[in-house]
Amino acid sequence: MPLADAMDMATAYSFSVSVDGIEVPYVIEVSGLKAEVDMVSYQEQAKDGKYVARQVMGRSKPGQFTVTRGLTDSKTVTDWLKSVMQGDIKGARKTAEVCIYTSDGQQLKRLNFRNVWVKDVELGGSLKAGSTEPLTEKFTVCWDEMEYA
Repeated sequence: MPLADAMDMATAYSFSVSVDGIEVPYVIEVSGLKAEVDMVSYQEQAKDGKYVARQVMGRSKPGQFTVTRGLTDSKTVTDWLKSVMQGDIKGARKTAEVCIYTSDGQQLKRLNFRNVWVKDVELGGSLKAGSTEPLTEKFTVCWDEMEYA
């Protein structure tokens, strides 16, 4: 769905994250959404004797992104990390999706990730007596393949 006007651009506040088709609740932030291709450099000698440096595109690179969500009693992410740490490759590999929506809730972009696994889980926020700040759970998802859908 396109944006309402050609001069409009997407805002960063409306998005969702799903892993194996299940939406991750309480997501606060997603960062590191980057697709990259290797650059292959080579040099050659032209017919006139001049040195020429060239670059061509190489293979797609795997990547990673980080999800920050509000801390709950859910063990889904930490159990996922546990299966990775135990070497359960088949159980640890999943699919993921990040959707970006327009201000009226229409899907603008979707990024599909295949062969994803969780690399780390971090408890965010400070444990401090009298604090009123929310605690978060931050985890890094590594992926082999990504496509813009």
